Amino acid sequence: MDKIIKTSKKHLKTHWLMKRRINCETARNFSVEKALEKLGHFPNRTTEQEAWFLSPFRSETQASFKVSRTKNRWYDHGEGIGGNVIDLVCRVLKCSIKEALEFLNDGMSIGPLNQLKIFIKEENETGIGIVKVQDIIHPALIQYLNSRGIPLIIAKQYCKEVWYNYKGCMFFAIGLENGKGGWELRNKLFKNSSSPKSHTHIKRNSNQLVILEGMFDLLSLATLEPELLNTSDIIVLNSIAFVKDIEPYINHYEQTLLYLDNDTAGRAATEYLMEINHQVIDKSSTYKHHKDLNNYLCDGG
Repeated sequence: MDKIIKTSKKHLKTHWLMKRRINCETARNFSVEKALEKLGHFPNRTTEQEAWFLSPFRSETQASFKVSRTKNRWYDHGEGIGGNVIDLVCRVLKCSIKEALEFLNDGMSIGPLNQLKIFIKEENETGIGIVKVQDIIHPALIQYLNSRGIPLIIAKQYCKEVWYNYKGCMFFAIGLENGKGGWELRNKLFKNSSSPKSHTHIKRNSNQLVILEGMFDLLSLATLEPELLNTSDIIVLNSIAFVKDIEPYINHYEQTLLYLDNDTAGRAATEYLMEINHQVIDKSSTYKHHKDLNNYLCDGG
């Protein structure tokens, strides 16, 4: 009897998994609007029968991407192409049909609630209102990290996926939180930040400090030299303008390593910090033929 019950449960589980799995036929019924939302795109205007979006395939200021709500099809007037939801996902993510089905299948389920921190912050002087912060899971952001040479496992150690409202539209980005609760926000198209603006100080009770200029300098060095960052305190300036603000911290360390950009502002900041403290070491020679650490990493490191 127990064997029959176990077999029956196994069959039920298999049946449930088969039902839960999405195929091409069922995927075509998945809302194109919902797929665009999952991809991080929201309509500029809507009517009962259609919705208009900025094209997910390029940068534009006037919406030329139409979704028919009655036919559940899309058409990009800028490129003269259209199709169903599978065509859309394949084209946006540059993936196979199988990968598109997996993406849509994941879109039909709800992830762990403890993974998500949802809140509303009033818009500040930057006009950006933070809507939610969660672990990095969005395919477009993962693809963006890959294009910058950053492994997802590294990005998750330091950054979050941040959804924010700006001028009535919803956006999402890789986010690095600063010491005052503001966020540095980066995605393929935009470079933004929410206020208050400040530097980011990561403390590991080390007697060595590493100073970097921006988020992707941090992620690049973490990719190139993970052990260095795992055993050092870290300051990310988030703006070269915060150089003087971080002066007092340097005196608390036996050694400070500088990884600032190889441009006029970066070199000036490096010279200034080395003048005020003789324990400061310029490490920009590591990437002397490149503008910054990420450029060096993407060029082969």
